Amino acid sequence: KPYKCNSCEKSFKQASNLKNHYRIHTEEKPFKCNVCEKSFKQAGHLKAHQRIHTEEKPFTCDVCEKSFKQASYLKIHKVIHTDAKPYKCTVCEKSFKQASNLKTHKVIHTEAKPYKCTVCEKSFKHASHFKEHKRIHTDEKPYKCTVCEKSFKHAGHFKEHKRIHSEEKPYKCNVCEKSFKQASTLKTHKVIHTEAKPYKCTVCEKSFKHAGHFKEHKRIHTEAKPYKCTVCEKLFKKASALKKHEVSHTEAKPYKCTVCEKSFKKTDHLKSHHRIHTDEKPYQCNVCEKSFKQAGHLKFHQMIHTEEKPYTCGVCEKSFKQANDLKRHLMIHTGEKPYQCNVCEKSFKRANDLKIHLMIHTGEKPYQCNVCEKSFKRADDLKRHHRIHTEDKLYQCNVCEKSFKQAGDLKRHRRIHTEDKLYQCSVCEKSFKEARYLKSHQIIHTGAKPYKCNVCEKSFKESGNLKVHQLIHTRAKPYKCNVCEKSFKQSEHKRIHTEEKPYKCNVCEKSFKQASTLKKHKVIHTEAKPYKCTVCEKSFKHASDLKIHHVIHTEAKPYKCTVCEKSFKHASALKVHQMIHTEEKPYQCNVERQPRVYHHYV
Repeated sequence: KPYKCNSCEKSFKQASNLKNHYRIHTEEKPFKCNVCEKSFKQAGHLKAHQRIHTEEKPFTCDVCEKSFKQASYLKIHKVIHTDAKPYKCTVCEKSFKQASNLKTHKVIHTEAKPYKCTVCEKSFKHASHFKEHKRIHTDEKPYKCTVCEKSFKHAGHFKEHKRIHSEEKPYKCNVCEKSFKQASTLKTHKVIHTEAKPYKCTVCEKSFKHAGHFKEHKRIHTEAKPYKCTVCEKLFKKASALKKHEVSHTEAKPYKCTVCEKSFKKTDHLKSHHRIHTDEKPYQCNVCEKSFKQAGHLKFHQMIHTEEKPYTCGVCEKSFKQANDLKRHLMIHTGEKPYQCNVCEKSFKRANDLKIHLMIHTGEKPYQCNVCEKSFKRADDLKRHHRIHTEDKLYQCNVCEKSFKQAGDLKRHRRIHTEDKLYQCSVCEKSFKEARYLKSHQIIHTGAKPYKCNVCEKSFKESGNLKVHQLIHTRAKPYKCNVCEKSFKQSEHKRIHTEEKPYKCNVCEKSFKQASTLKKHKVIHTEAKPYKCTVCEKSFKHASDLKIHHVIHTEAKPYKCTVCEKSFKHASALKVHQMIHTEEKPYQCNVERQPRVYHHYV
């Protein structure tokens, strides 16, 4: 090697190589790009750089025909097609396919962090990590997508993003042959095929399959929220949570469904939405083999088999299966309602509740039943509705083995077997088994009737009563009996054929077909008369009795005969009167057949 550098004494075979080498010491960059004016020390580096602007990829893999901009990239790529890992760590003997990966790995065995940020003094083991970090302070996003013009700070993120615009999935699982767009997604997927959980928490000893999940879990034991929103300064425990939050400050929805053209703010939401059109359920429970469209739904389902409730409230010590459930629960103690409607300014505890509420103003019902074409505002409502068309009853009581179509119905049913009344009225301290019963009860103290009919403007205390009332105007009878094929406004009719009486009095053990009938019956066992007339102060056990009584104080006769137009104060009086026109005599004496004798039966 006759050509020697007089600065560092390194030797070269050719004069041109020495000439190129000298530029390391001089920082000279004579080769300039005529597109972006970036300069380079060597002609080869400029040539490789120019392919960024031309999209030229002259180096093709002879195995899979994938093309690359540089020969070095092709060389690195070819290792994918072999199991060779020629680069071995001398400390732990771990092997790698690429020299760069070995170099990156070796830093693990040292505490050295030679790359220090001059702005925040944070140190890094790798130059590439340091380079990426600096962009936090500069907000530089050098990688720009030519399709949607979105910019990125990191080349890796840009590379992953470009696959959104293509169907390329270069990373294939060697067990089940499923393909992925990202190497990290393949790595995460591969854990499904093993039972290994290498990441163990030193505080609670819980183990995890993925480093990311372990990292997130550790924050449960601390109050650390390292991710800060630059707009509203809100703090988050997870980078993904910050990323999701940041979308709330923009109206952009860059991810569009190619089937129905609906747009989404996040790729995950688009991916989940796509499964509506394909009915794909890729996430399967390894206990009962039930499949789900989303990983989160599978994770939640699996807790049914474990009864695990890892999230505990620090105020009342109640435990929850999901972090979101705990977060919602905490609002009971704080009264916080952070989600406000920009139309009517009503506030909500949950973002989803606000989303559903907004549909009141828009009339939107995006979820349609493919059997009867009925539309719904929420996916959950559609899911529940679907069970009308099937006999599926997935939720079974472990006490009496009765099955239910909906999880909520099972939850309510279970309280029959217990005396739990978790919901207490703050005015009279009366307790209830369900939140909805407490909500209905509280209206007694306020007299409010928030549910108003948009046809006749009559108001009701409960939404269910309004719903039943509205059937008067529509004449709709949505519940058809599959035994006698008769249609009804309400669903209770079926119990005529089954003789089922699921509502049992805990005093005398008498059973009833309807919960409302049991409620009325229970008053017999008490002296309570909670319904009081505001005119004469007379009290009644039942609201219906008070309603009938009120007519005494008015001249109103709301019940009118359609034949002779005679009016009556009570519906029962009208019913008796109508028999004059029909000659109907439904009541027969079983002692002596004398139907003409009035009040004959004693």
